[in-house]
Amino acid sequence: MFAFPEQFSAASKANVEAQISLFSSLTAKTFEGVEKLIELNLNSVKTSFEESNAAAKQLLSVKDPQEWLSLAAAQAQPNAEKALAFGRQVASITSGVQAEYTKAAEAQVAETSRKLLELFEEVTKNAPAGSENAIAMIKSAIGNANAGYEQLTKSTKQAVETLETNLNTAVSQFTQPEAAAKATARAAKK
Repeated sequence: MFAFPEQFSAASKANVEAQISLFSSLTAKTFEGVEKLIELNLNSVKTSFEESNAAAKQLLSVKDPQEWLSLAAAQAQPNAEKALAFGRQVASITSGVQAEYTKAAEAQVAETSRKLLELFEEVTKNAPAGSENAIAMIKSAIGNANAGYEQLTKSTKQAVETLETNLNTAVSQFTQPEAAAKATARAAKK
């Protein structure tokens, strides 16, 4: 059945080259995401240090305990909002990297499937009589594998969308005035 070894060799070489290209692309996207996360963390640490320094100066200048509690409670809400904004930025960066991974993987799978089917069609042109059932089974297996991958991709996308929706819901509930007042009251009690 393998009457065309040079075709298989060329297909194997093309597949390896495509995988190396995909790996290089994914590595570059990973480094971009890591760079963004490092930059975000550095900016957050710098800003947090400056704000903590200013807050400490304000707290040290306070003359009575009530004023100190009031000032501490007033700082709780902005800090919670900054933490939520940081979380949103991290989620945005990781979501962007994940989207790039998905796009690259989908393109790779589609191209590999297309090339595999082309090679299979070429090889089966010279298949001996009576091998039609085996050829149909192989084509069916390839189709089933592609359908399985597509279903996995859809499920993954739905899971990511659900996670993002739940995160946004939690953030919006936390940032509502009642939740902010409760957080501020808890901070004042401590």
